[in-house]
Amino acid sequence: MADPVTARLALPLLATGQAGKEWTHNEALALVDLALQPAVQAIGLNAPPAAPAPGQSWIVGPAPSGDWQGRAAALAGWTASGWRFVTPGDGFAVWCLSSKRTAVYREGLWLEGDVAASRLVVDGLPVVQARGAAIAEPAGGTGVDAEARRAIGDILAALRRHGLIAG
Repeated sequence: MADPVTARLALPLLATGQAGKEWTHNEALALVDLALQPAVQAIGLNAPPAAPAPGQSWIVGPAPSGDWQGRAAALAGWTASGWRFVTPGDGFAVWCLSSKRTAVYREGLWLEGDVAASRLVVDGLPVVQARGAAIAEPAGGTGVDAEARRAIGDILAALRRHGLIAG
């Protein structure tokens, strides 16, 4: 029979009448320490670093080797007892120390720096919401109107480049 583990993070559970409960308990604490509010050194490494310090962690790349073999996309953390791994699920998020960006695990991929939202609110005011419909280019008029059309055209081009309105 397999050892009992938690449903989400596969943390080891104590069993009734189990000898050496401290081993199971300490293993669970090491994995919680790795998975709770994780901050990784880097994302996508395939080989373990040569001299990791206890408490450091990484996101394993798509073609892992060495001690990371078979652990693609896992959160790998170095402890005093060696490597510990947490398999991510959709929504798992980490802070990457090297890029200073958040990465979120979605549909089998780590998406670094992507922000999925329906709107951006700054100081209580929505500043970016869902993309608006295309705005027609100005047309008509003469003289000074040509300069206004050029300026409006530049504004519309910038809004399109930033994805705020459709092209």
